[in-house]
Amino acid sequence: MSRGVWYGIAAQVVWGLTPIYWKQLDTVPPPVLIGHRVVWSFLTLGLLLLLFGRLRRSARWKPTPRLIGVYGVAAGLLCVNWLTYVWAVTSGFIVEASLGYFITPLVSVGLGVLILGERLRRGQWAAVALAGIGLLYLTTAHGGLPWIATALAGSFGAYGLVKKRAPLGALQGLTAEVGLLVLPAAAFLRWGPDYASAGAPAGGTGLLLLAGSGVLTVLPLLLFSASVRRFRLSLLGVIQYVGPTLQFLLGVLMYGEPFSRSQFVGFGLVWAAVSLAGIEGFLAHRSQPVPRLSP
Repeated sequence: MSRGVWYGIAAQVVWGLTPIYWKQLDTVPPPVLIGHRVVWSFLTLGLLLLLFGRLRRSARWKPTPRLIGVYGVAAGLLCVNWLTYVWAVTSGFIVEASLGYFITPLVSVGLGVLILGERLRRGQWAAVALAGIGLLYLTTAHGGLPWIATALAGSFGAYGLVKKRAPLGALQGLTAEVGLLVLPAAAFLRWGPDYASAGAPAGGTGLLLLAGSGVLTVLPLLLFSASVRRFRLSLLGVIQYVGPTLQFLLGVLMYGEPFSRSQFVGFGLVWAAVSLAGIEGFLAHRSQPVPRLSP
């Protein structure tokens, strides 16, 4: 396999195993965890900009209203996504969180149709409809919408939509988003109501785990960015489900979260939908004619 495929798999494995990391900090209130995640991510990104020689270029950004607006919205969506995920993991809802990331690509497809006016092929329509039936079944069976999965898929799908029109590169853009959050996060950690009750693990281990959240956030994003430049997007439909699959297995096998028959039916419909979407996308890509080089 190419280096790009390995980068993509590595990114998904890191994302898939993150519940193990956050479980070590489940005594810390999720808002405090997110505050630390923002601060340490900002420091990690600043170090990377310095190492890659992009710090001086980034200092030339002009804070135009459009730039602040785009990255302000992206930062808000990212914060909602992070907070929802960390709360879900530390509260014992890893399985439902994995469902959110299974359906995120299909949410992105739906947003592309509704907002960007994109047209879908028949197979894509069938996949979206099948996933919708699965969510409807889960809602009916449990007497309410699986809000964790909905919030995660909706926030990350909308985040991708905003980033589609963002003017900065991946590293600079993420730095801008986290930079807009860092001052409120630092203020919350210093004066927020949950700060005094934050039960972080004692000693250097606790501080190391909190500081490591910055690397845990930035590393898979950089691996993923490096991967998409090096392999065909038709493979992305398969690789992007490695992460939620690992999360699901951790929730059921390692942490013993319940998985009822009704959940199996609902998840089965969603899994069928994402499988159909992946297969359809791969076949559609294969059917495209290969452009010939001029002699």
